[in-house]
Amino acid sequence: MAEPAHLARLRVDGLITDDSKRIDRLDAARRDPAVKGLLLMIDSPGGSVTGGEALHDAVARFARAKPVVVVMGGLGASAGYMIAVPAARIFASSATLTGSIGVLMQSPDVSGLLGKVGVSVDELVSGPLKGQPSVVKPLSPAGREMLQGVVMDLYNQFVDMVVDGRHMDRGRVLELADGRPYTGRQAVQLGLIDQLGDEHAARQWLAGERHLALDMPVRDLKPHEPRHWWQARMSGLLGDVLVSAIETTFGEGVTKTLRMQGVALDGPVALWHP
Repeated sequence: MAEPAHLARLRVDGLITDDSKRIDRLDAARRDPAVKGLLLMIDSPGGSVTGGEALHDAVARFARAKPVVVVMGGLGASAGYMIAVPAARIFASSATLTGSIGVLMQSPDVSGLLGKVGVSVDELVSGPLKGQPSVVKPLSPAGREMLQGVVMDLYNQFVDMVVDGRHMDRGRVLELADGRPYTGRQAVQLGLIDQLGDEHAARQWLAGERHLALDMPVRDLKPHEPRHWWQARMSGLLGDVLVSAIETTFGEGVTKTLRMQGVALDGPVALWHP
């Protein structure tokens, strides 16, 4: 018996990281003839550039085959906005924080702390830029220039995604893409999103513009549970032990940075945080 027609719903909450299984679920839904469209629910401050780009591309593949509508919660910023732009329609509340188009690369430098505790580090590199950035020595002027070039290239890729997805003039996008967040109400006026509204408003739009019945069933694209409960528990415990050990050695400032960026966010991030 054939599966009945339905909409798929994908929830993206919290930090966006590389998640191949989520992309596999999205691609499978795109190929499924019973899936007639996608509700992409976003409540995220962003995350890694690579994770955001991969998910953006998967959403774009879906949007070329079937209608995609985005509904933003409290946050749909930076990489959270990046993954929204291929959609046919973007909804948000008036208080949603979105936009924050930009890329951030941070390089913690604990060389001063190591010097205070009498620890020195010898670092052998094959070239002057191989060790840049380094957590054990300050960033050199040449290293700063090199990394700024990397950040700007990633930024331009982000801008291109907005230009293509929102069908906006590149000059106009550049004016808006200085890293600042916008409220949902501001974003509507600026053309970064389409309409204020919730999931019900998104369903009404799909019914009116894409002829997908308002009472069409919706099925969540959920990840598979771990094979054993203890695997997830042990992973959490090991993470707590690692953080505790780092905090004991280097202090709370280092672990605060690690908690904010996360191990999976090592490298350039498209992330909004106050």
